[in-house]
Amino acid sequence: MTDPVAAWHAEHHYFNRLLGLLQKQLDVFHGGERPNYELMLDIVSYLRDYSDASHHPREDVAFMHLEKHCPDLALVLARLNQEHRVIAHAGETLRDLLQGIVDGAIVSRAEVEVAAATYLVYYGNHIAKEEEDVLGRAGESLTASEWEDVKNAVPPAKDPLTAGASQERYQELRRQIALET
Repeated sequence: MTDPVAAWHAEHHYFNRLLGLLQKQLDVFHGGERPNYELMLDIVSYLRDYSDASHHPREDVAFMHLEKHCPDLALVLARLNQEHRVIAHAGETLRDLLQGIVDGAIVSRAEVEVAAATYLVYYGNHIAKEEEDVLGRAGESLTASEWEDVKNAVPPAKDPLTAGASQERYQELRRQIALET
């Protein structure tokens, strides 16, 4: 069986890399140049479609079990659950703005900057808080049966960015990730 805490940590590391790529494009935007909006859209779409649909629901189940073992984490876990909804909303707002730009709509720079900053700050802080306060305690506290509940919280989904993935949509994103390694 794969170590669930190591898998959780690896996903966080990967998501942070994607957020870093998004930040680089936002820096280009801040500099008054034209960023790669398609790449930005792919990053946000991937995080919305894969992370929010697969990773966060599994975390929610882990949080539920962890709260039973560690009631002192109840407030932290409640906030992290709430942040899942905030991240989803902020991601959808940013995705809509980027899709509009890609489709030729005129969108306010300030609106894009606010949406992107909100998304990046919430997501980055969220990951950091889980890494700092939750992963270790979950590894120490959750039983094999509870980890099985976490694993089965959502149907298995193939990561569209992994090797051999057939979705052409993420071809440029896969190329950018490869350049970063």
